[in-house]
Amino acid sequence: MRVVKLALLAGLSALAIGWGVAASTPYWFAPKQDRKVDIADPDLIARGEYLARAGDCVACHTAPGGAPYAGGLGLQTPLGTIYATNITPDRETGIGAYDYGDFERAVRKGMRPDGVHLYPAMPFASYQVVSDADVEAMYAYFMSAVKPVAKQNQPTTIPWPASMRWPLAWWQLLFAQPRDFQAPESDDPLVARGAYLVEGLAHCGACHTPRGLAYEEKALKDDGSGRFLSGSVLEGWYAKNLRNEDTGLVTWTEDELVTFLRTGRNKRTAAFGSMSDVVEHSLQYLRDEDLTAIARYLKSLPPRPGRERWAPKEDVTTAALRDGDFSAPGAMTYVEHCTACHRLDGKGAPEVYPALAGNSMVFADDPSSLIQVTLAGGRMPSTPEHSMAFTMPGFAHLSNADLAELMTFIRNSWGNHASAVSEADIARMRKEIAHKPVHYAPEAAP
Repeated sequence: MRVVKLALLAGLSALAIGWGVAASTPYWFAPKQDRKVDIADPDLIARGEYLARAGDCVACHTAPGGAPYAGGLGLQTPLGTIYATNITPDRETGIGAYDYGDFERAVRKGMRPDGVHLYPAMPFASYQVVSDADVEAMYAYFMSAVKPVAKQNQPTTIPWPASMRWPLAWWQLLFAQPRDFQAPESDDPLVARGAYLVEGLAHCGACHTPRGLAYEEKALKDDGSGRFLSGSVLEGWYAKNLRNEDTGLVTWTEDELVTFLRTGRNKRTAAFGSMSDVVEHSLQYLRDEDLTAIARYLKSLPPRPGRERWAPKEDVTTAALRDGDFSAPGAMTYVEHCTACHRLDGKGAPEVYPALAGNSMVFADDPSSLIQVTLAGGRMPSTPEHSMAFTMPGFAHLSNADLAELMTFIRNSWGNHASAVSEADIARMRKEIAHKPVHYAPEAAP
């Protein structure tokens, strides 16, 4: 019986592989585009630079202290670390030998000129919807305006056999089927523009959409399931829910969201971790109309049933702390270490010290970001509007028990209400941080 089962499995696998090859050939192995692009056109180059900013290419492809776009930044995955590649126009180690067809196929189809598939750390599943005109502009920018740097690409730490590349073809077949951009139903052109940026170049779903067992995004657009942009854990950070619902953006106004995208802070919260890099090296450079488009599209995303509005509890914390009542577990730790910046009322100082009261990062479904920023600290982005980049120190010296009580206190004070944080949660994040690759160094940006 076992032999029969194995034979049946082998037969089904062969059929699946044969079907996969047949299905994927017209798209992934079709002849590359033969198109001439005037890479000396200054207007095209300028537009390409803007689009590269929108795509946040520099943050992912620049190592700490390294040259812009020369690669080397480590991205942690469940299987090991993948290092971003050199995408400067160096002909030997970068993409200088790419013609437009090679560039387009890598960006939108996740395939190198030699036919090897790219790891989905490269967000080609999102870039599929980027228009031909925008890809052409980016090609002109990278080939003509980026300084070539000779730097060999660093191999991944993914062990064999998981490091073999050929299964990536089947991954793409299952999770990155070819698609074109379809604007959401709306009479507002800004909503359509926002959807194009969010789904495409900005690839917001790469961090903010939950992933499945094969590390695939569970939705690449708002498909009615409510999964798109509903929040996800990546590299130990919880990329927040961006839908217009309780732990997402329902309490935010469009103007508050635009301010956050442009400066990395508003009266409600501040950017931290990878999002700080996104603001500093990408979003702050976008035109106001594009930031408004992104905000309006996000605010248009419907909530999942039962998650329409977040209702705060009564604030009994402020009065207790002001009266010297520190009896609640975690209250004394908060007063000793946090009140200097975040105040007894948890409101901080708008756009200087983030509020904890009513901050959706604090009471998010998953406390990973709160735990990580408390342990390791964080730094706000620096922008022309807010050139002072305030830094929060880490409190890893506190015990797991004290930290668990502290964060449970914060998540359930001043009207906040959320699940408790356990000592096991703290211990797990300490291990995550200890094995994490170094993040992007802001001073390396052009």
